[in-house]
Amino acid sequence: MSKNGYINLTKMPQILDEKSIKKAFQPISTRVVSSTPGRLRLRVAHSHRQSEQMEKIANALQAHPNINQVRTNVQNGSIVINHDGKDSLKDVLATLRDLGIIFGDITLGKSEAAAEVSNAVVDLNKRVRQATNNAVDLRFLFPLGLGMFSIRQLVTRGLQLEIIPWYVLAWYAFDSFIKLHATSQVQSTKEP
Repeated sequence: MSKNGYINLTKMPQILDEKSIKKAFQPISTRVVSSTPGRLRLRVAHSHRQSEQMEKIANALQAHPNINQVRTNVQNGSIVINHDGKDSLKDVLATLRDLGIIFGDITLGKSEAAAEVSNAVVDLNKRVRQATNNAVDLRFLFPLGLGMFSIRQLVTRGLQLEIIPWYVLAWYAFDSFIKLHATSQVQSTKEP
Protein backbone atom coordinates (compact mmCIF):
# COMPACT_ATOMS: atom_id res chain seq x y z
CA MET A 1 0.00 0.00 0.00
CA SER A 2 2.83 2.35 0.70
CA LYS A 3 5.13 3.36 -2.14
CA ASN A 4 8.08 5.66 -1.52
CA GLY A 5 6.59 6.63 1.86
CA TYR A 6 3.23 7.63 0.36
CA ILE A 7 -0.02 5.78 0.81
CA ASN A 8 -2.04 4.94 -2.26
CA LEU A 9 -5.58 5.86 -1.20
CA THR A 10 -7.21 4.31 -4.25
CA LYS A 11 -6.27 0.82 -3.09
CA MET A 12 -7.35 1.28 0.55
CA PRO A 13 -10.48 -0.60 1.55
CA GLN A 14 -13.54 1.55 1.87
CA ILE A 15 -14.65 1.40 5.51
CA LEU A 16 -17.73 3.62 5.45
CA ASP A 17 -19.74 4.64 2.48
CA GLU A 18 -21.20 8.14 2.12
CA LYS A 19 -24.80 7.08 2.91
CA SER A 20 -23.89 5.56 6.27
CA ILE A 21 -21.90 8.67 7.25
CA LYS A 22 -24.86 10.96 6.44
CA LYS A 23 -27.26 8.64 8.27
CA ALA A 24 -25.01 8.38 11.34
CA PHE A 25 -24.67 12.14 11.77
CA GLN A 26 -28.20 13.23 10.92
CA PRO A 27 -29.59 15.33 13.79
CA ILE A 28 -32.88 14.29 15.38
CA SER A 29 -35.34 17.17 15.71
CA THR A 30 -37.33 17.17 18.94
CA ARG A 31 -39.39 19.53 21.04
CA VAL A 32 -39.65 19.60 24.83
CA VAL A 33 -43.35 19.06 25.55
CA SER A 34 -43.08 19.24 29.33
CA SER A 35 -40.35 19.48 31.91
CA THR A 36 -41.11 18.98 35.58
CA PRO A 37 -38.68 18.05 38.36
CA GLY A 38 -37.77 14.44 37.73
CA ARG A 39 -39.62 14.09 34.42
CA LEU A 40 -38.91 15.25 30.86
CA ARG A 41 -41.20 14.60 27.89
CA LEU A 42 -40.02 15.04 24.31
CA ARG A 43 -41.81 14.92 20.96
CA VAL A 44 -39.73 13.57 18.08
CA ALA A 45 -40.25 14.89 14.54
CA HIS A 46 -42.23 12.66 12.15
CA SER A 47 -39.16 11.88 10.04
CA HIS A 48 -37.43 10.22 13.02
CA ARG A 49 -40.32 8.17 14.41
CA GLN A 50 -38.94 4.75 13.50
CA SER A 51 -39.05 2.13 16.24
CA GLU A 52 -35.37 1.20 15.78
CA GLN A 53 -34.21 4.80 16.10
CA MET A 54 -36.34 5.55 19.15
CA GLU A 55 -35.31 2.27 20.79
CA LYS A 56 -31.66 3.17 20.22
CA ILE A 57 -32.22 6.53 21.95
CA ALA A 58 -34.06 4.84 24.84
CA ASN A 59 -31.30 2.26 25.33
CA ALA A 60 -28.61 4.94 25.36
CA LEU A 61 -30.59 6.95 27.91
CA GLN A 62 -31.20 3.90 30.13
CA ALA A 63 -27.42 3.55 30.49
CA HIS A 64 -27.22 7.04 32.05
CA PRO A 65 -26.77 6.82 35.86
CA ASN A 66 -29.22 9.68 36.65
CA ILE A 67 -32.07 8.27 34.52
CA ASN A 68 -34.53 5.93 36.25
CA GLN A 69 -36.90 5.08 33.41
CA VAL A 70 -37.40 5.81 29.70
CA ARG A 71 -40.70 5.18 27.90
CA THR A 72 -41.27 5.65 24.18
CA ASN A 73 -44.37 5.80 22.02
CA VAL A 74 -43.48 5.51 18.35
CA GLN A 75 -46.96 6.46 17.04
CA ASN A 76 -46.95 9.77 18.93
CA GLY A 77 -43.19 10.29 18.76
CA SER A 78 -43.11 10.69 22.52
CA ILE A 79 -40.14 9.98 24.80
CA VAL A 80 -40.74 10.26 28.55
CA ILE A 81 -37.61 10.36 30.70
CA ASN A 82 -37.82 9.98 34.48
CA HIS A 83 -34.61 11.21 36.12
CA ASP A 84 -33.27 11.96 39.62
CA GLY A 85 -34.36 15.58 39.74
CA LYS A 86 -33.61 19.18 38.89
CA ASP A 87 -29.82 18.82 39.20
CA SER A 88 -29.70 15.85 36.83
CA LEU A 89 -31.68 17.63 34.08
CA LYS A 90 -28.54 19.33 32.74
CA ASP A 91 -26.79 15.94 32.49
CA VAL A 92 -29.82 14.41 30.74
CA LEU A 93 -29.97 17.26 28.22
CA ALA A 94 -26.22 16.94 27.59
CA THR A 95 -26.66 13.22 26.95
CA LEU A 96 -29.50 13.92 24.53
CA ARG A 97 -27.33 16.42 22.64
CA ASP A 98 -24.54 13.83 22.48
CA LEU A 99 -27.02 11.44 20.85
CA GLY A 100 -27.63 14.01 18.09
CA ILE A 101 -30.91 15.34 19.40
CA ILE A 102 -31.57 19.00 18.72
CA PHE A 103 -34.29 20.95 20.48
CA GLY A 104 -36.64 23.35 18.78
CA ASP A 105 -40.15 23.78 17.51
CA ILE A 106 -40.82 20.85 15.19
CA THR A 107 -43.51 22.30 12.97
CA LEU A 108 -42.15 20.42 9.98
CA GLY A 109 -44.59 20.62 7.11
CA LYS A 110 -46.58 23.45 8.72
CA SER A 111 -46.22 27.16 8.43
CA GLU A 112 -45.80 29.25 11.56
CA ALA A 113 -49.30 30.67 11.13
CA ALA A 114 -50.80 27.17 10.88
CA ALA A 115 -48.90 26.07 13.99
CA GLU A 116 -50.10 29.13 15.92
CA VAL A 117 -53.74 28.56 14.93
CA SER A 118 -53.45 24.88 15.82
CA ASN A 119 -51.92 25.71 19.22
CA ALA A 120 -54.67 28.27 19.89
CA VAL A 121 -57.42 25.74 19.10
CA VAL A 122 -55.78 23.12 21.32
CA ASP A 123 -55.55 25.66 24.15
CA LEU A 124 -59.19 26.71 23.68
CA ASN A 125 -60.26 23.06 23.69
CA LYS A 126 -58.45 22.50 27.02
CA ARG A 127 -60.17 25.53 28.53
CA VAL A 128 -63.61 24.36 27.35
CA ARG A 129 -63.01 20.92 28.85
CA GLN A 130 -61.87 22.44 32.15
CA ALA A 131 -64.87 24.80 32.26
CA THR A 132 -67.31 21.91 31.70
CA ASN A 133 -65.50 19.42 33.99
CA ASN A 134 -64.61 17.25 30.97
CA ALA A 135 -68.28 16.95 29.98
CA VAL A 136 -67.87 18.44 26.49
CA ASP A 137 -65.11 19.76 24.27
CA LEU A 138 -64.82 21.53 20.92
CA ARG A 139 -65.12 18.24 19.05
CA PHE A 140 -68.67 18.05 20.38
CA LEU A 141 -69.57 21.75 20.43
CA PHE A 142 -68.52 22.52 16.84
CA PRO A 143 -70.77 19.92 15.17
CA LEU A 144 -73.54 20.76 17.64
CA GLY A 145 -73.31 24.43 16.67
CA LEU A 146 -73.43 23.60 12.96
CA GLY A 147 -76.39 21.30 13.55
CA MET A 148 -78.27 23.98 15.47
CA PHE A 149 -77.49 26.53 12.76
CA SER A 150 -78.84 24.16 10.11
CA ILE A 151 -82.08 23.73 12.06
CA ARG A 152 -82.35 27.53 12.42
CA GLN A 153 -81.87 27.92 8.67
CA LEU A 154 -84.54 25.31 8.00
CA VAL A 155 -87.06 26.94 10.36
CA THR A 156 -86.49 30.56 9.33
CA ARG A 157 -85.87 30.17 5.61
CA GLY A 158 -87.55 26.90 4.77
CA LEU A 159 -86.17 24.75 1.98
CA GLN A 160 -84.59 27.66 0.10
CA LEU A 161 -81.74 26.58 -2.06
CA GLU A 162 -80.12 30.02 -2.09
CA ILE A 163 -77.48 31.12 0.40
CA ILE A 164 -76.50 28.13 2.58
CA PRO A 165 -79.05 25.32 2.48
CA TRP A 166 -79.90 23.63 5.78
CA TYR A 167 -78.93 20.19 4.52
CA VAL A 168 -75.36 21.34 3.75
CA LEU A 169 -74.94 22.56 7.32
CA ALA A 170 -76.54 19.35 8.61
CA TRP A 171 -74.06 17.33 6.54
CA TYR A 172 -71.12 19.38 7.87
CA ALA A 173 -72.36 18.81 11.42
CA PHE A 174 -72.63 15.05 10.90
CA ASP A 175 -69.37 14.76 8.95
CA SER A 176 -67.29 16.79 11.39
CA PHE A 177 -68.73 14.85 14.35
CA ILE A 178 -67.78 11.51 12.76
CA LYS A 179 -64.32 12.65 11.68
CA LEU A 180 -63.42 14.31 14.96
CA HIS A 181 -64.54 11.37 17.06
CA ALA A 182 -63.13 8.66 14.79
CA THR A 183 -59.59 10.01 15.31
CA SER A 184 -60.00 10.13 19.10
CA GLN A 185 -61.16 6.49 19.18
CA VAL A 186 -58.13 5.37 17.17
CA GLN A 187 -55.77 7.27 19.47
CA SER A 188 -57.45 6.03 22.66
CA THR A 189 -57.15 2.38 21.58
CA LYS A 190 -53.45 2.76 20.82
CA GLU A 191 -52.52 4.53 24.06
CA PRO A 192 -52.44 2.44 27.24
